[in-house]
Amino acid sequence: METENASENQPALPTSSPKKEKLHVYSERNWKEYLGESALIVFSVVLALFLTEYINKQHEKETTKNMIQSVVSELKNNKKFVLEMQQYNLQVLHKIDLALSDKKILSSIITNDEFHLDSIAPLGVLYRFLDNAAWTIARNNNIMAKLDIETVSKLTRLYMNLEHISKVEEEVGKVIIDRSSRDPRQAHTTLILIRDLYHGWSVDRVKDLLPEFDSTISKLEAYQ
Repeated sequence: METENASENQPALPTSSPKKEKLHVYSERNWKEYLGESALIVFSVVLALFLTEYINKQHEKETTKNMIQSVVSELKNNKKFVLEMQQYNLQVLHKIDLALSDKKILSSIITNDEFHLDSIAPLGVLYRFLDNAAWTIARNNNIMAKLDIETVSKLTRLYMNLEHISKVEEEVGKVIIDRSSRDPRQAHTTLILIRDLYHGWSVDRVKDLLPEFDSTISKLEAYQ
């Protein structure tokens, strides 16, 4: 009896209830919502492309400005060097003229098969080196496409003349290393050749070149 009472007093175990199915709610979207999302995506893509293009153009503009500034700085330095070279070259020509008019000086130009260049050009044939690094870099980066034809023409002509001025060293060198320049009897002829080379390659160019510096620099500064 006690066993039966104990069984009756035990709590009843809960009965398992059937699982409830999850409810899925689907919202119906009309064509206007799809059209709005599509328009937003297109707008985002167009905006990204526009910003990328704008940033690239700003970067290109800044790069172009820096290149032009470098070329302007280079031209100003070259103008200074050309003026210094001109003064030196005129002194060289003066020494040559003195030697041509004074036999004693002329006889000292060539001794013991040696041509004494320092007698007429104590600091060498080329007094200053003219730079073209900034122009070369700008040209390799297609700077010509960003400048007008007149400015490009001025720059090309100006740097070509600077190259010719620097070429005087090479041309005078050809005369000096020639065997005939070691002959004292040819000293007069050798000095005349050197004088003509200074005039043709350098001195006679400077007069017309100086205004070209100013006008070209002015044209470039208008782009900054």
